[in-house]
This record gives sequence, structure tokens and C-alpha cells, in this order.
Amino acid sequence: MTEQEVAPAPQPSAAASSSGLVLAGVTLVWMAAMLWSARATITGRVDVEMEVTSTAYALPGAISASLITGSTVALAALSLLGRRRETGASTRFAIATGSGLIIGVLGALTIVTINTEGWLYAVVGGTVAAAATIGGALAGFRIPRVVTAIGWASVAVFLVGLVLNLFQGPLLDAFSSSQAQSRADASQWLSYGQGFLSGLAAGLIAYFVLRRARRRSDGLDVPWPLYGLAGAGAGLLLVIAEILTRTAGSRVLDLAGKVSELELVVQQMLSGARLNSALIVLFVGAITATIAVGRTIAPAPDDAEEEGTPAAASREKP
Repeated sequence: MTEQEVAPAPQPSAAASSSGLVLAGVTLVWMAAMLWSARATITGRVDVEMEVTSTAYALPGAISASLITGSTVALAALSLLGRRRETGASTRFAIATGSGLIIGVLGALTIVTINTEGWLYAVVGGTVAAAATIGGALAGFRIPRVVTAIGWASVAVFLVGLVLNLFQGPLLDAFSSSQAQSRADASQWLSYGQGFLSGLAAGLIAYFVLRRARRRSDGLDVPWPLYGLAGAGAGLLLVIAEILTRTAGSRVLDLAGKVSELELVVQQMLSGARLNSALIVLFVGAITATIAVGRTIAPAPDDAEEEGTPAAASREKP
């Protein structure tokens, strides 16, 4: 048995609880910023058509932030409760799901209160609440270290996207000409590059978070396949967010597509680009984390050498 093949993580310590609170705080700020930015953008439009398209553009980011925040807040609540008493599986899932639901309802109010009489914002608010609730339920699984690693990896993916978007204009100018097709091709390759860098960051961050938790628990580690799951987790959450966008939020996207033929094409392109990027983050993150942990796993000792078999004795001097 290698040093990776050990029991799951023990009950959360004070240090783990503190780390979970910090992560929950970071993701809450992220979610609040996304929702208030969406609200400001939507309410700042002067006509109905622009209001609809702005809502469709803001929906995926709000869903992703809500999904991740629901999981991290639920994990922090479970960590604080676990320091006081042991919780069963049913109680754990109830608390996790309830925590995510509370965060989702609070986030939904930010959007629903834009216009309480229209169905458009009710759909967006309901989708945000559903995303946070699903995220909370995911935190109910007894792999808190992995959920924490996925949370930090998701924050890293967001930061990579934020930085690259700030330099998107200069990068497009550098890798394309003034022709529309050239800029479209460059934009696609930049999207692939962003997905790759995001997946690389997600895998490395997930690995370092799990190794840090291992050092804090006197060498007790999660099984090595969970490193791959943690690395893939940020991409997996992006895939779930895209599924929610296309299902629960489909009426918003359909309405935006009816504004014009151009808007319909843009929505289809953005939807495909988001899914492709999420899959790239998923696979690159999983491979990166697996390779990183694989380099630390020592080979199992030779049984023949341990037991002193004739094969081992023959190598000894008489």
C-alpha cells in the first residue's frame, strides 16, 4: 500500500474550518459581484431588447458563481457543525442542501426584484436558486477535502478568465488581421487557450490544496484517484452550469435569440464555446492533477525483498 492509499479525511479541524470559511467568503464575494454586475447591466439598458440580451449574457456567469458558492457555503456550515457533533448521512445532506438553498434564494432576490411582474427575471432567479441548491447538495458527500480543492480550483479558473478577458483586445490584434474571418479564428483559438490554461491552473491548485490538507493531518491523505476528481471538478461544475443554462434558463436564451437573426447566431456560438471550454478545463484539470500526484507516489516495496525469500538471500554474501 502506498502513502496515497489511506482512509478518507478525518473530522474537520479548526484549521480546516478556518480555511473553509475563507473559501466561502471568497466565493460569496464572487457571487455577489456577478449578480450585482448583472443587475446593473440589465437595469442600465434603455430598451426592452437590450435588456433581454443583457440578461442572456449575464445568465451563465451568475449560474456558475451560484453553483460554486452554494457548495462552499454548505461545506463551511458542515465543517462548523462537525466540530461539535457527528452528523449522519441524511442530516449532512439536509444541512448542505438547505445551506445552498438559502444562498440561492438570497441571490435570486437580486435578480427577481428588477421586475417582480415579468416572467423573465423569475426564470433567472429560479435558475440561480437551483444552481446554488445543487452546489450545496454536492457538498453533502463525505469528501470535504475534494470539495474544498474544487472550490479553490474554480476560483483559479475564474481569475484566469478575468485576466485573459482584460487582454482579449490586444491578443486578438496580435494574432489576427483586420478581416472578420481572421478575428473569428483567432477568437476561437484564444478560447481554446483560455480553457487549457484554466484547466492547468485548476489541476495544480487542486493538487496543492489536497497536499496542504495532507500535511495538516499528519500525512493522512485521500486516495489518489480523488486527486484527478478534484482537478476535473472545476470543469465538471462548468458543465453542470451549462446544462442548467440550456435547460432551466432556456426560455431566456430563446427569447434573446428572437431579437434578431444575428443575436440567435451569437447565442448559439457562445453556448458551444462555453461547453467546449468547460470540457477542456475538465480533462486538462484531471490530467494535470493526476500527473502531479503520480510523481509523488513511491513504488510498492518488493515482497521478495521484505520477506527474505531465496531470491533475496542469493544476493547476500555468504
